[in-house]
Amino acid sequence: MKRYAITGTTSGIGLETAKALTGDGHEVLMLNRNQEKAETAWQALPHPDNATLIPCDLADLSKVQEAADTIKAQYDRLDGLINNAGGIFPERTESPDGIEFTFAVNHLGHFLLTQELAPLLKQGDKPRIINVSSEAHKSGKPDFNDIELKQNYSGFQAYGNAKLYNIYFAQSLAEQLKADGISANAVHPGFVYTRFGRDFKGWVRRIFSLLYPFMIDQQKGAAPIIELASTEKGYDNSGIYFKRHKPAKAAPV
Repeated sequence: MKRYAITGTTSGIGLETAKALTGDGHEVLMLNRNQEKAETAWQALPHPDNATLIPCDLADLSKVQEAADTIKAQYDRLDGLINNAGGIFPERTESPDGIEFTFAVNHLGHFLLTQELAPLLKQGDKPRIINVSSEAHKSGKPDFNDIELKQNYSGFQAYGNAKLYNIYFAQSLAEQLKADGISANAVHPGFVYTRFGRDFKGWVRRIFSLLYPFMIDQQKGAAPIIELASTEKGYDNSGIYFKRHKPAKAAPV
């Protein structure tokens, strides 16, 4: 039995990943902001006894720290960390820490969580970190003088930047943690039918509605994440960006 921590498991590909891993007999720590939804998701697992709910609000760095401290106090190792949670937001808002919300939720919260849990991963069996990114990273054009897009906010730009940072982070971790035997990858799971983009209104919402019939289901979206988490492929190819099941070239930037 291996032990995985996964963020964002109340629905979508995060929940499908948790279902698959617990169904295969592995232990999963389910990190979520909304505990009512987390309880419902936990009950939907094939083997709920293999999973533990841990509160974690990625937008609030103090809550991320609390989640990491809870895990470190209760467990002596992790075999995998799947940084899955995220979202796209039409209006610019700020986290409780005063940080642009897209950047906080999609990247910065995971950055802190990963750094805090690295000591447990060092004790794991072929440990790995998987950052769920997106082909949307190709629209990323970060301005490091305005990383929080205070001057010219766009929900799509903020999201594309954050998904690019997920890849930067995986590449950096692959170098930093190689000596500790920890691998790190980023993966685009595909254009998956979830609640993604449904907070938008008007013409953007209409475009998403036209695209829904062409999206893949959540189980297919979770499949490449599960593969990277549970097979040699996910450990032997550190630092790689995967587009679904195959290594791919990330954007030149």
